[in-house]
Amino acid sequence: MDSRIQSYLRFAASQQRDTEQIGPFLATFNPHSVNPFLNYAIPDDAATPSLSDVKALIAAYESRGRKPRLEYVATLAPAVEEALVAAGFTVEGRLPLMTCTLGLERSLPVPPDIELIVPVSDAQMLATVTVQNEAYGECAPSPEDGQRLRNSLAVGGIAVLARVAATGEPAGAGVCTVPGNQTTEVAGIGVRVAFRRRGIAGALTTRLVREAFDAGVTVAFLMAAHEEEVRIYTRAGFSTTGEILHISRSQ
Repeated sequence: MDSRIQSYLRFAASQQRDTEQIGPFLATFNPHSVNPFLNYAIPDDAATPSLSDVKALIAAYESRGRKPRLEYVATLAPAVEEALVAAGFTVEGRLPLMTCTLGLERSLPVPPDIELIVPVSDAQMLATVTVQNEAYGECAPSPEDGQRLRNSLAVGGIAVLARVAATGEPAGAGVCTVPGNQTTEVAGIGVRVAFRRRGIAGALTTRLVREAFDAGVTVAFLMAAHEEEVRIYTRAGFSTTGEILHISRSQ
């Protein structure tokens, strides 16, 4: 499972970002954002990078104004962390890698005053991105961000918007990345502060997974940032199967 997911992460990054192979690293760069969570490298399985490999990786990110950073399944490349730390990298976190396979998903209820929709119009696309950015403390998106979401949906990505049924006010949103090898990542589940602790995140997870499995996906995975998220995703049918290392170097 770890190999399948890491292979998918390489595939997904190559679809959405500029990429460059630097020694044993696949470096990915988002041309539209300096957000470190959208710019990171993934080592080859069983990679044993030299100091010159790591220095070249650092230079590639810094030359683009990006923070040198990696996200990967550490058990698949156990020699990499030591090489990075020796070059000044610091571990940001070790996030639980959680997976849900077809048939193990569970339904969580939608709050009675909330409806879940798949965005179709330009306004709904922009609302989806807006509520995600607000939930994660990012700046307001541009119309181009809404268009990028539309482009992702056109090639198989999935998005779900939670909104107040009576007024249409956006409350939360999440996405599934474009599938590959019947695999997808559930990502960017965010709920606006005023709507939290009402079960919206769990309902979004349930709907996203169902949409993905209906589209032919057999494995959905995600990375849980906090223990509360682990509890939510466990109720939705996910289980912890590994760990993702986040590690970066200050510029």
